[in-house]
Amino acid sequence: MHWTGFARLIVPLWGLASATSSSISEQDVAAHVIYSYAGLEPPAHLFDLIRQGKVGGIIIFGENVNASLPATMQLFQDAYTEGTGRSGFPLLTMTDQEGGEVRRLSGGPELSAKEIGSAANPAQTAEDAGTVAGRLLREYNFNTNLAPVVDVFQSPANFLNAFNRSFSDSPEVVQTCAERFIAGEAAENVLSAAKHFPGLGGAGEANTDNEPVTIESDWETLQNVDMQPYQHLIAAEVPMIMCSWAIYPAVDADRPAGLSSKWIKDTLRGQMGFKGVTITDAIEAGSLARFGNDAQRGVLAAQAGMDLLLASGRNATQGEAIVDALMAALQDGTLDAEEFDAATGRISKLRKGITV
Repeated sequence: MHWTGFARLIVPLWGLASATSSSISEQDVAAHVIYSYAGLEPPAHLFDLIRQGKVGGIIIFGENVNASLPATMQLFQDAYTEGTGRSGFPLLTMTDQEGGEVRRLSGGPELSAKEIGSAANPAQTAEDAGTVAGRLLREYNFNTNLAPVVDVFQSPANFLNAFNRSFSDSPEVVQTCAERFIAGEAAENVLSAAKHFPGLGGAGEANTDNEPVTIESDWETLQNVDMQPYQHLIAAEVPMIMCSWAIYPAVDADRPAGLSSKWIKDTLRGQMGFKGVTITDAIEAGSLARFGNDAQRGVLAAQAGMDLLLASGRNATQGEAIVDALMAALQDGTLDAEEFDAATGRISKLRKGITV
């Protein structure tokens, strides 16, 4: 089943030529980086970067939310249009409005994922929640929600369970709820990102935001439990997938999924056929401590096949450092220009289809 309304969000992108590092502009590179800022008032420097076309999107957290936030979000879009003249090619403006206790904006969905999955009619309850989230996000001038969580519940000790962020211990219920939540958002012209591929349901108390996490699930469990909902969502053309920072030795014992070409290029794209946009979790996550600074991690993620890089450290200089590192990596050949250009094309296709 394809989601009603999703087709309006995506339009064809014709004639993408093979790229060389010299043909990739700083604006193209910046399209891969999502910026953040601290406090209620965004810094003037961030608006300068947006006007210069050096920002791909903005993520908002609870500390950024006040009554003037909808106007601020519109100012971001105005600055982008003013600076580049690319009418109809908006910034990605995003937040985490999952439902329950994980809501950045005041409003719905009030039900947690667990409550949705436990409802008498989980599918309809999930679609209603997606509709509520989509309407609220549009009211605040957002076009993207980093939700729903598609992790399949496997243990009460799992850190996600503290906030009831999993729909169910059944892959079938999870995939149904996720699909219908996304359909509700798509009907409101809001993009969704299914997370955290290949799944954090097998994790314990340790949180990838804070420390390294290894999930020892065997391949059969990963494929038949954790990844089953993703395979279903990919067939239904889910627009975005966020990848996990956990390590899964069954596929790659050395790198977290979001830094692993075995997971992104070989499994998610090659084996499972995903053609949409990939997005990292927070690039400053504690689980990545041994992989260098934020800029170095951004390059590693891009090498692995990640399209959008989430610089959510509440400092615009973090995003700038990642853009500079990507440019340098393209120039010295550390980052493959043709693969990077293909990723830019996927991002452009996504953004060009957003209804402003």
